[in-house]
Amino acid sequence: MAGILTVTFSAGAYGDWQIQRTTSVTGESLPTARRLSISEAAAVNNGYTWQLRGVVSNPRYSTAVELKQLAAVSPPLGRPEAKVAALIPIKKSDVWWTMAQDERRAIFEESSQHIRRSMNHLPAVARRLHHSRDLGEPFDFLTWFEYAPQYADSFETLVSELRTTEEWKYVEREVDVRLVRGY
Repeated sequence: MAGILTVTFSAGAYGDWQIQRTTSVTGESLPTARRLSISEAAAVNNGYTWQLRGVVSNPRYSTAVELKQLAAVSPPLGRPEAKVAALIPIKKSDVWWTMAQDERRAIFEESSQHIRRSMNHLPAVARRLHHSRDLGEPFDFLTWFEYAPQYADSFETLVSELRTTEEWKYVEREVDVRLVRGY
């Protein structure tokens, strides 16, 4: 592993991304803000409405074969045509975290088919998972997605499919932040 990358999502009056809407899917929402900036470093809160931090590190629930398949079709973040994005912070229940890793993996992939469902939407949608639980953040995961506007339906299909799975029974807080680049 090359190392751990710390990423800070800061919402407020400034940033490269305009927040179009913030929706509580489950549990408490986030305060309203106009813009979002992303820093690939630990950032200090300089008057932002809210900040969420996460780390990109080793994959937790993927097999070697799945990682190879994902790497073959996963596009990079920051593509010029990817003018639409979603930040979806998720917190899972204590029941989820008291399960052994193999039990969580079984629900994540064997039952819910999280990776297989996601593969159907690559390379249209770029994604990156940020782990936040061990940082003491209010969410366990920060999921970041970027895509061109013509792939919005594909992204909506992916999100709605995942929200109907067994895995989502363990989600106790989820916020859906939709964004566009610039403006």
